[in-house]
Amino acid sequence: MSTDPRDDLTQIATASDLRDVWPLLSAEERHPTFGQLPRTEREDFFISLSAREQARMLLEFPPNRRRVWMRLLAPDDVADLIQEAPPEDREGLLELLDDFTRKEVHALLAYAEDEAGGLMNPRYARVRAEMTADEAISYLRRQTREHAETVQYVYVTDPNQRLLGVFSFRDLFAALPGTLVRDIMNTDLVTVGETDDQESVSRLFAEYSLAAMPVVDAEGRMKGIVTLDDIVDVVHEEATEDIQKYGGMEALDAPYLDTGFFSMIKKRAGWLAALFVGETFTASAMGRFEEEIARAVVLALFIPLIISSGGNSGSQASTLVVRAMALGEIKLRDWFRVVRREIASGFTLGMILAVVGFVLIVIWQRMFQTYGEHYLLVALVVAISLVGVVMFGTVIGSLLPFVMRRMGFDPASASAPLVATLVDVTGLVIYFTTAAIILRGTLL
Repeated sequence: MSTDPRDDLTQIATASDLRDVWPLLSAEERHPTFGQLPRTEREDFFISLSAREQARMLLEFPPNRRRVWMRLLAPDDVADLIQEAPPEDREGLLELLDDFTRKEVHALLAYAEDEAGGLMNPRYARVRAEMTADEAISYLRRQTREHAETVQYVYVTDPNQRLLGVFSFRDLFAALPGTLVRDIMNTDLVTVGETDDQESVSRLFAEYSLAAMPVVDAEGRMKGIVTLDDIVDVVHEEATEDIQKYGGMEALDAPYLDTGFFSMIKKRAGWLAALFVGETFTASAMGRFEEEIARAVVLALFIPLIISSGGNSGSQASTLVVRAMALGEIKLRDWFRVVRREIASGFTLGMILAVVGFVLIVIWQRMFQTYGEHYLLVALVVAISLVGVVMFGTVIGSLLPFVMRRMGFDPASASAPLVATLVDVTGLVIYFTTAAIILRGTLL
C-alpha cells in the first residue's frame, strides 16, 4: 500500500494538512489543493508560508486575485515578499497596495534587509501618557479594528513620537478606570536602534525574553516594533548561513532545490578551488621531506593520523569560538583570553592523544611486528608530534575567527576545511622536524 501523502489530496481539509505535503507537491498540484481549503484556512496557510513561497504563489495567481492576498499581509511581511519577488514584478506588486500601506512598505524597503528597520512592523499600539485607562482601552479598540495586527504591548509616545514608556494589556485592564497611563507605564525600556544588526537584535530577545521590542531612531522616536516571530526567522536564516559557510562554501541565497545548478556550482567552486590550492602546499611540504620518507618509510604510515588530528582539533576550537561570537559570549577584546585557554586545552588534548597513540603503536608492534626494531622511537616521534600539532591546531582554530572579524569578514568563514588546510602543512613540518631530531643516527 502506498504511503505517499500526495495519493489522496482530496483529504486535505486544514492548513496544517497542506503544510505537511506542500514541499512534495508540484506547481500543478499546489493551486488546486490550496483552493480546496476553506477561506480562513487558506488565509492561515498563505500567511504561514515563507516570503519566497508567498511571492511565487502570488505571481501564479491571476492578476485579479492578487490584490486581496497581498493586502492580507502586514507591511513588514509585504516588504519581505517584495524583496523575494523578481525585480521586474516588484513595482506591479506594490501597486496592489493602498496608498498608506505602500508608503509604509517603501519606508521599510529603504532599510537593509539585516537591519532592525528592515524587520520591523510600522504598525503598533500607541497611546498618550495623559490618557486615562478607560480612554486608552477605547482608543486601542479602535486602533485594533483599523489595523488587525497582533498586539502584545502598548507603547506610550509624546506628540513627536518619542517613546516614553510601555505597558501590557494586563496592566491596562487591571488599572482603575480613571488611572492615568503615565502611572501605569514602565519607563525601564529595552529598545533597538533602527540600524542595529539583526544578530544583535536576536541576542536582545534571548536576553530579555520579550514578545516584541520597540525600534527607535537616533532621537528616540519610535519607528515600529520587531516581534518574536520575526526573530525566529532571523535565527533560522543566520544559522543556515553560518552552517553553509562553515562547510567551506558561500551561503546560498535560496533553498537548496530552488538554487540553480550553475549558481550552486559558483557558490561551491570558489572555496573548493582555494582549499585545493592550499592543499598543494601540503604536497610541497611532503616533497621537502621526500628523503626522510624514503629512508624511513614507516613515517609515512602516520601522516594521515598526524594531519587529521591537527585538523580535527582546529575545527573543534573554531566551531566553539564562532558559535560563542554568534551568541555574543565573546568579543574581539577577548582574543588573548581565548588563545591562552586554547593553548592549555590543546596541550591537554594533545597529551591524551599522545598517550593513546604511543600505547597503540606498542601494542600493534607486539602483535604484528609492523614498525621495526626502532618502534619505541617511532612511537615517541608520533606522541610528541601529536602534542605539537594539536596545540597548533587549537590555537589557529581559535584565533582565525578573531582575524576574520577584525578584517570585517563573517567569522563563520573560518570554516573547518580552511582550518584543516592551514594546519595540514604545519603538521607535516612539526612531524618531520621531530622525526629528524629523534631518529637521527637510527632510521635517519
